[in-house]
Amino acid sequence: MADAPKPESLETFPNPNPSRDYEIAIEAPEFTCVCPKTGHPDFANMKLLYVPDRLCIELKAYKLYIHAWRNVGIFHEAVTNRIADDLIKAMKPRYLKLTAQFHAHGGITTTVTVEHRAA
Repeated sequence: MADAPKPESLETFPNPNPSRDYEIAIEAPEFTCVCPKTGHPDFANMKLLYVPDRLCIELKAYKLYIHAWRNVGIFHEAVTNRIADDLIKAMKPRYLKLTAQFHAHGGITTTVTVEHRAA
C-alpha cells in the first residue's frame, strides 16, 4: 500500500480578508482510502469547514492531497485526524471542523468529526 501524502503538498494563499471571520466549506464526496485489515476500499464524503486566519487552502492542491489517500491503508479515525492535523499545520486556521462520513461497509457506517479552535 502507498504512503500517506505529504502535508507540504497542501498549498495555501493569503486570506483576502483577514480582519473578518468568515466560513469556507469544502466538500470532497469521492474520498477513498483502504481498510488496513481487509484491503478493501473505504469511501467517504469529507466535509471541511474552516475560518481562516492569515491563510486559505488552495483548492487544486487540496483535491490532489485528498486523492493521494486512495491506496493508503489506514483506519477511519486515523485518516480523519491526520488530514485535520495536516490542514491545521498548513493554514493555522481560527477554527476547523473536518467531518468524514464513511459509506456503509458490511451494513455499518462511520462518521468521524475533528474540531480545532485556535488558542
